[in-house]
Amino acid sequence: MDVNERIKATLDSHPIVLFMKGTPQFPMCGFSSRTAQALKAVGAEFHSVNVLEDPEVRASLPRYSNWPTFPQLFIHGELIGGCDITLELYESGQLEQLVQDAQKA
Repeated sequence: MDVNERIKATLDSHPIVLFMKGTPQFPMCGFSSRTAQALKAVGAEFHSVNVLEDPEVRASLPRYSNWPTFPQLFIHGELIGGCDITLELYESGQLEQLVQDAQKA
């Protein structure tokens, strides 16, 4: 399976996916940490992928998603955005609604 197929399979297998540097328990950058914290704060059950452990995904995901930086949050296979967008959604209350809708499906 090539890397794009692996990315798609991950997105198809989990309603909420966070591609990040490190893990939610041990984030390796501040942006990844803040994004994971926002998801936890709204009660999200999410799958995380540590791009530092998978150089192929780290190199290919920005082309796949057309988004250059990490973290990258996907809900139902759709790119939501990075840290700034996730935090804006969190502060407006929209992240909680997106998460609730995703976890119902």
